Amino acid sequence: MTTNRPIVEVGNLRKSYGGRAVVDDLSFTVDEGEIFGILGPNGAGKTTTVECVEGLRVPDSGLVRVAGLDPVADHAAVTQVLGAQLQESELQAKLTVREALELYAALYPNPADWRPLAERLGLTDQLTSRFGVLSGGQKQRLFIALALIGNPRVVVLDELTTGLDPRARRDTWEVVEDVRARGVTVLLVTHFMEEAQRLCDRIAVIDKGKITALDTPQGLISRTAGSTVISFTPSAPVDDVDLAALPALASVEQKDGRITLGGTDETVTAVLSLLARHRITAHQLRVTDATLDDAFLDLTGANS
Repeated sequence: MTTNRPIVEVGNLRKSYGGRAVVDDLSFTVDEGEIFGILGPNGAGKTTTVECVEGLRVPDSGLVRVAGLDPVADHAAVTQVLGAQLQESELQAKLTVREALELYAALYPNPADWRPLAERLGLTDQLTSRFGVLSGGQKQRLFIALALIGNPRVVVLDELTTGLDPRARRDTWEVVEDVRARGVTVLLVTHFMEEAQRLCDRIAVIDKGKITALDTPQGLISRTAGSTVISFTPSAPVDDVDLAALPALASVEQKDGRITLGGTDETVTAVLSLLARHRITAHQLRVTDATLDDAFLDLTGANS
């Protein structure tokens, strides 16, 4: 449950590399207890943003605070309240999973018990395995455990489930929901729309270093031009002119004899009336809401 008290504050953040602005005047707050998502195309500035929150990058300008602390000036204190699973991480190849968990636990005054954490993440059978022989998915689960082992107030998860199979991905989502249920704030960077839609209370969409939208998943979806999608295979051809004249129509796609329309409830009513007038049957008729994928494409211009 969120408290409406910001625990992460980012204000007018700027970061450039080689004269190119990667993060450009970016501002947002994350409330204590929420799962806050960051979405954006590759190169949008997502990872740079969270690295500034973690204190791994020094901003060119702007304000960043975690629980009231400056991640750079108060870095040691921030490491006690913030855990991080980085997009790319490595450990010594000969270190076993058990040794890694025990080592990280020793770095904190009040660490979590790593045993149930390892079991929850499916690592119990790998405790004696060396890091160098772990699969990509096993390494990812280990880094998630290491991010949580310090009992942080805030945890940053960057591309949380990359490399995991669908079953492991859903198990990991349940872990994140359990973590939030214990009051931990989660800052989640992901490119999996299903993941963001399921987990996040709010999402910031970043494109070219700027926030193009910040809302709940449903709020972002409602901004989509075609918030309702209707698809069907007509029993006879439908005139393109008639389709183009449908009210609130956002998109039309015809492929392999199937028609897919993006629009609103008004569009659905109108196309059904159109088909009835021309005595055309709509086979395999489907009416669904737009998805976060659709909203993302609209908001980042990726479908243009």
